[in-house]
Amino acid sequence: MSIAFTRTQLILGGARSGKSGFAQRQAEGLPGALLYLATAQALDGEMDDRIERHRAERGARWQTHEAPLALAEAIAAHSRPETVLLIDCLTLWASNLLFAEADLTSAIDDLTAAIAAAPGKILLVSNEVGLGIVPDNALARRFRDMAGTINQAIARTVDSVVFVAAGLPLVLK
Repeated sequence: MSIAFTRTQLILGGARSGKSGFAQRQAEGLPGALLYLATAQALDGEMDDRIERHRAERGARWQTHEAPLALAEAIAAHSRPETVLLIDCLTLWASNLLFAEADLTSAIDDLTAAIAAAPGKILLVSNEVGLGIVPDNALARRFRDMAGTINQAIARTVDSVVFVAAGLPLVLK
């Protein structure tokens, strides 16, 4: 199912909800070059295999650029009127920021400014992690809070927001 696309779109959902596949189909339905901004880092063999599998699934039309921390800078460097950026995912970016002990407020401000200034189309994928139980440890609660803060800031910045559950998109904004 396709949802009307504006210039910027946030796609939220739970793990394995179909949000990345939905985002990829949205991007592939748009004219222009396709650039995947990956926030994942291959820190172990399983993640390395996952990254390679996802690259192969995207196909030859896609270029990939890794941006585990410098996401705002990557948007500024790669956004063009004729290019569609797919950023997957903000939740991994949040994890990277957490472990790098980065300043979350500055990172969010930089990211929202980069999205607003970008001349091209942007799709951003993120997990909605606040729908489950309250985590039982401080690190997990801090991560959940960071992810929620990032999602809210991006939702305010983008033109549209779509929530995906069981592979089905629901327009929130």
